[in-house]
Amino acid sequence: MIISIPNNNLNERRYILDIIFNEFLGVEYALDIGSTDYEITLPNQKRLTIKDTFFNKYPKDLEYLKVENIPNKIEELDIFSASFFMLTRWEEYVNKSRDDHNRFPATESLAYKQGFLDRPIVNEYVEWLKQELLNLDSSLQFKKREYKLVLTHDVDAPLMHSSFMFHLKALILDILQRKSLKLFFKRNIDYIKTKLKITKDPFDTFDWIMDLSEKQNIKSYFFFMAKGVTSYDNMYKSSDKFIQNLIKKIKARGHKIGIHPTYNAYNSALQFKREKDELEKNLNIKISFGREHYLRFEVPTTWQIWEDNKMEWDSTLSYADKEGFRCGVCYPYSVFNILTREKLNLKERPLVVMEGSFVIYQPNIPPKEMKKKIDSLIKQVKKYNGEFVLLWHNSSFNTDEWKRYKTVYEGIVK
Repeated sequence: MIISIPNNNLNERRYILDIIFNEFLGVEYALDIGSTDYEITLPNQKRLTIKDTFFNKYPKDLEYLKVENIPNKIEELDIFSASFFMLTRWEEYVNKSRDDHNRFPATESLAYKQGFLDRPIVNEYVEWLKQELLNLDSSLQFKKREYKLVLTHDVDAPLMHSSFMFHLKALILDILQRKSLKLFFKRNIDYIKTKLKITKDPFDTFDWIMDLSEKQNIKSYFFFMAKGVTSYDNMYKSSDKFIQNLIKKIKARGHKIGIHPTYNAYNSALQFKREKDELEKNLNIKISFGREHYLRFEVPTTWQIWEDNKMEWDSTLSYADKEGFRCGVCYPYSVFNILTREKLNLKERPLVVMEGSFVIYQPNIPPKEMKKKIDSLIKQVKKYNGEFVLLWHNSSFNTDEWKRYKTVYEGIVK
């Protein structure tokens, strides 16, 4: 197969063709430069032409990187530039809108505004391309895939009652912020019962999570934090006895351990490296994957930091405020630094659902409706034999706020 492309934005064009044809379709091809549009010549000499509707407008390198060049509709783009738009997240670089945690919100994305955030639109493009190629040559062979459920758990707080100081802080908030004497007394009783080992700490759900995963022959991923520098961090130390014993247990059962970089590490190379080094030393394990705390992410800084630290994959990219396909795809893929214009070794495994996107950001959605929405997303992923990556915190099962959602998680896993 020979693919001919126009002689501009070559790094960008090479990248997206490599992702679609090599990584997604598993097709070998030779590249030719000098055509007006995308010309795909098959081994039987039949040809598929796809009109170049975006990069031809910006012949100078990086000229396209402006907020006014975000399309009004995704249909304005050809399938290659549309896929590039979704996978590289250059939209988030040029659109400076941010929430209180300096995150690009779902509501600012073209996918949300146009109503396709719940569709893996890049997978749709790839499937359309595959069918067009098969129509021209039915002997073509493509990569075989199988649906995969990927269960991940960010360990922000391994224990609710980890120390008296944390307990005291929570009690003060019960009175001053939540204004609830009932919650104040209940928390005290729970704390005493836990310390007397009458009941298990509500956040200590690790055995239960692994038991449920193992029944389905699934290995869970647990992402741990090192020492941070903000009030959003430091609910535990990686050297704590409980953490050390927990790590041994997770290792013994064959589940996976990764990094959950602290609040400021997403755009601090020094902080990220310190945390990775700490975890590798204290947990006695090689760290090669994980997810950013609070889903904080900066294009292309975060990916480059992970690349420079020889990380294999990240799974940060879902929106905190809305479930769905932030990258428009349910396949892992090699990422691209839009400023250096280089394809990186790092892969993104796009997160599809975080439980907090419903409970915290869409609290009016009841568990039954939440399950229905998640099932719809799973159906989309299964259609393309992709990965459904789910984030459910260990602390989001046994408290009064979260108990009613526990069956949603069980239903997904079973």
